[in-house]
Amino acid sequence: MVFLIYHLRLILIERIHLTELLQMPFRALRLDLATACYIMLIPFLILLVQSVYSPKWINKVNKAYTAILCFAYALTAAGEIGIYSEWKTKLTYKVIKYLSHPSEIYNSSESGIFILLVFLFLFMFLAGFFAYIKFFAVDIIREKRNFLFSLLFLLFTPPLLFIGMRGGTQQIPINQSESYYSKHNIVNLASVNNFFNLYISIFENLANFNLNPYVFMDSRKAAQEIKEIYHIKKDTTISILKNPRPNIVILIMESWSADLIEDLGGEPGITPEFKNLEKNGILFDQIYAPGSRSEQGMASIFGGFPAHPISCITVQPDKFVKLPSLTQVLQKEGYSTSFYFGGQLIYGNIKSYIIFNNFDKIMEGADFPDGIPRGKLGIHDEYTLGYQMNDLGKQKQPFFSALFTVSTHSPWDQPYKRPLKWGDNEHNYINAAYYTDHCLGEYFAKAAKQPWFNNTLFIIVADHSHNSYRNWDPQSKEYHKIPMLFYGNVIKDQFRGKRWHKLGNQQDIASTLLAQLGMDHQRFHWSKNLFNPYTPEFAYYTTEDGDGWIRPDAYFSFDAGTNYYHFLQIKPEIKDSILTEGKAFLQGVFGEYMGD
Repeated sequence: MVFLIYHLRLILIERIHLTELLQMPFRALRLDLATACYIMLIPFLILLVQSVYSPKWINKVNKAYTAILCFAYALTAAGEIGIYSEWKTKLTYKVIKYLSHPSEIYNSSESGIFILLVFLFLFMFLAGFFAYIKFFAVDIIREKRNFLFSLLFLLFTPPLLFIGMRGGTQQIPINQSESYYSKHNIVNLASVNNFFNLYISIFENLANFNLNPYVFMDSRKAAQEIKEIYHIKKDTTISILKNPRPNIVILIMESWSADLIEDLGGEPGITPEFKNLEKNGILFDQIYAPGSRSEQGMASIFGGFPAHPISCITVQPDKFVKLPSLTQVLQKEGYSTSFYFGGQLIYGNIKSYIIFNNFDKIMEGADFPDGIPRGKLGIHDEYTLGYQMNDLGKQKQPFFSALFTVSTHSPWDQPYKRPLKWGDNEHNYINAAYYTDHCLGEYFAKAAKQPWFNNTLFIIVADHSHNSYRNWDPQSKEYHKIPMLFYGNVIKDQFRGKRWHKLGNQQDIASTLLAQLGMDHQRFHWSKNLFNPYTPEFAYYTTEDGDGWIRPDAYFSFDAGTNYYHFLQIKPEIKDSILTEGKAFLQGVFGEYMGD
């Protein structure tokens, strides 16, 4: 409330409706409760001791702890109020750097504002602690021990605190996405609990406050290497579309490995409908997922930003707001936009990232009608796909729509036959893929009858790969290979049924697509146009503590911490140059993530 009052002028400028602001306490509540449960861990231990041993001094410990928490909470709240005007972000781990130079903080702010923020800090701290002492604090003095109460307290309270910290009994723990609900960033940031957000930011960056752990060379040399990696002799493109302003639908396939696709080296019979779609599309047969998690895939597809070790940029709103957005570029060109997912977008903080991308319509599991059949993770793919297809006819053209499937994720509870009797440890996985592939077949059979179909480009791509029946080493390039298909009657006849051999990643979708539409894609500087004959060929993927680097005639995968090469397939005469560019790429990506 103090945050909103302080920034009232910005709220009026953005014309945020009162009804939207009134939702805030309810949207913020679950994350606030989760934060409170974390804070209550110490009082729980104190109360547990007091149930059997309660000298007066322990009450003072509890009050001192509460005073410290009130102080810290008020300090972060006041700090957040102060930095928003300048950085348009919440308080993050970066503040640790600035706290080591308090004089710089004072000198960089106006005296009047600094004094006001100090006043607000003292007001929130004293008001909070006074309310605690006046209305809630109780001195516990127990004359005799109550072992039964102690036992019950010990048995029941920890599970309740644990459930509270997770935000409920749902499968995915709560995160900042829970409080995101508005297209106005200031409203979302005000709704997110500042303690929780700061904890996540510190946790995600604990080992990297002051330095990039993937520095292998001088920063200028790394920047020069990356510049040379992306150098093209001519900025041009092969035009594959009949219409420069088609509708665009991206179908993001959960966990689809290249081993599910026969023409990418997989066993036949797993995805026969996808094979049939290839006849009317362009199959990219050298595409690799830079990451291994869904949130990493989203940042690559919509932001053109490669994945990296340790963390993901979508988890931290202060970082992903700096990314370019494919959605926002298309909106400026008159596209209506939508996003569909049958599960919970809270996973990996995807929801807040999707909201940042400013889709006109966002549908996740809770937004679909109650009667739609669901599994443990969400709505089965056939129903999500069907819902989106029916919706597309109602959307203003040209439209840009994305759909994220769910059924090829464990626990594989898809409602369809399981005809594949092989696959060993991945038997359930390939049968789930068979089901989703069947859903694709039905989807396109019905879509072909829609009036918007002939002017629609479909892009089918995985969010990341998955272990397959071949059980590749997770460090290998084969493990990270994924399918990508451009499909639709809007593709020129001479290109349909073709295979495209250019090496690439998911982040290349942005530049490749925008170049086809004749739109500027310079901001997507990690993305390359796969239809430019002069585009250099390379692919990258991240590992737990390093990366993999692929060239047409060379490839390596290594761990930075141990300097161990899991794979090293490079001719001696080019070994040094290949290792240098692969390591420079990782250094540059992580450096940009850190804000270097």
